[in-house]
Amino acid sequence: MEGVRNSFKRLTGQEQQQSKGWWDEMKDDINQSCSLTMQQRLWGFGICFTVGVLCTFLSTLALPAILIRPEKFAIPYTLGNLLALGSTAFIIGPCRQIRSMVKRTRILATIIYVVAMGMTLFCAIKIRKAPLVLICIFIQFCALIWCVMDGLPLPLPLR
Repeated sequence: MEGVRNSFKRLTGQEQQQSKGWWDEMKDDINQSCSLTMQQRLWGFGICFTVGVLCTFLSTLALPAILIRPEKFAIPYTLGNLLALGSTAFIIGPCRQIRSMVKRTRILATIIYVVAMGMTLFCAIKIRKAPLVLICIFIQFCALIWCVMDGLPLPLPLR
């Protein structure tokens, strides 16, 4: 009922609309352009997740060549992680996913995960040192597990 009353006030000019900030406008644009049906969301999730897992799996085929060309392993591995992570945005929406990732209990794991992905690519492409790439991959993997475990409804807290 309140929504109808506010709409009537706006239409009749009794209430001036407040200007929205850039963040609110961006969220509205994302929500309007991302209005998918549940079936479309499930297809998007399935395809994105499958391609992400496939990229991660295919990166392991390049693992023996990591000493010569570490980027052949690091790029598909990190891309696979990004795709698998992004696949959940199809289910819950991009804004809700970002809000979930920056919650007080998850922000540290999210920062470590994102920095580890960036460092993995940097070490593979610029520095080209396999041990550093493997350390970054390990940190990236641990942070991913931390994020996933923090999101699971467990009977006992992990903290």
